[in-house]
Amino acid sequence: MGISVVLLAYKEEENLRILLPEIKKYVEKCEKNYEIIVVDTMKPLDNTEGVCKENQARYVNQKEPGFGGAFRTAIAEARLQKFLILDSDGSHQPKYIPEIYRKFNQEKCDVVIGSRYCKGGESNDSKSSQIMSHILNFAFRIALGIKAKDLSTDYRMYHTSDLKKVKLTCKNYDVLQEVLLAIKLNKPKHRINIGEVPISFNKRIYGESKRQLLKFIISYAGTIIRLFCRRIAGGFGK
Repeated sequence: MGISVVLLAYKEEENLRILLPEIKKYVEKCEKNYEIIVVDTMKPLDNTEGVCKENQARYVNQKEPGFGGAFRTAIAEARLQKFLILDSDGSHQPKYIPEIYRKFNQEKCDVVIGSRYCKGGESNDSKSSQIMSHILNFAFRIALGIKAKDLSTDYRMYHTSDLKKVKLTCKNYDVLQEVLLAIKLNKPKHRINIGEVPISFNKRIYGESKRQLLKFIISYAGTIIRLFCRRIAGGFGK
């Protein structure tokens, strides 16, 4: 039993100093048994390790490059039954953790998403990012056959066992769509129960965004085609 709370960090020392105490406060309202794992870059770029020690979080370095590599490292390191991941830059507010946890348990969901786009959710990101996000979410809903409104955020709770059963290959943020398809194809009749909890998505607290919009667009275009083909083949993730 328990919750593995995961943050993937890239020069987020200042933000983690604020976030880690808040995460603890809200996770403790859900379960007393929990761990916080911070997956840092392959080689440290700031004092993230020191901040983790101050806040009793487990510090690990990612084993593979990219966001996808950090995510796979987190899955390998998680020890508890539930796997909760949120951004380490402050854009995801920890106050939504209890509602995500409640929905996950009460509705027996495979995944619960902290969603910007379901009723009651909002995004404070730039207009250009919001437009691109809506286009990508529309394309991925069709490609994956999944009706959730927000498929491109990583504020999510999973069953850790589901994550450990799938093989993920995407290197960038497209791993967030890949993992949903992989879990879906491992379920009986390929039916995945995804819940969404409305959140307010904020701009990062400190530092600059690591997103490179043009690079992501090119990467996502290829990913949409590959995941659609895997969905049709029906054997991906096995």
